[in-house]
Amino acid sequence: MDAITEQWAAVRPDLDTAPMAVYGRIYRIARAMGDLIEKEYARFGVSRGEFDVLATLRRAGEPYTLSPRDLSATLMLTTGGMTGRLDRLERAGLLTRNPCPDDRRALRVTLTDRGLELADKAVTAGLARQHEMSGAALDPAEADQLAALLRKLLSVHE
Repeated sequence: MDAITEQWAAVRPDLDTAPMAVYGRIYRIARAMGDLIEKEYARFGVSRGEFDVLATLRRAGEPYTLSPRDLSATLMLTTGGMTGRLDRLERAGLLTRNPCPDDRRALRVTLTDRGLELADKAVTAGLARQHEMSGAALDPAEADQLAALLRKLLSVHE
């Protein structure tokens, strides 16, 4: 990123490239960590997107059940994209889809015992990898400071 901003400064000294240095680094970190985390989840036989579904159900707490609509909204997916993920996870025995007891036209998606176990193992592995990577560069106080700054920056976008 330093080389890129230096090149822009050389050809367009009128530009302030400070935001490029920030967002470029955020993008590169997100891509690099995304690739590493994807490999962690692959060890458990799921993609990052499939893990996101399992993790969302797990975070919902017992009975680990949500509607497909709630899942789609939380994960910012279309219903079609969600259906594909649910189909794969159901075939793998990691969740079930059953009629909602209050509205037979609606469905409820629930983690199976196997899905719960996988979600717990995968989140532990993913967090271990994140700790490993952030701990190599930041001490805990720096990590807290960075998280606060990113929260502040993200608040403008949300």
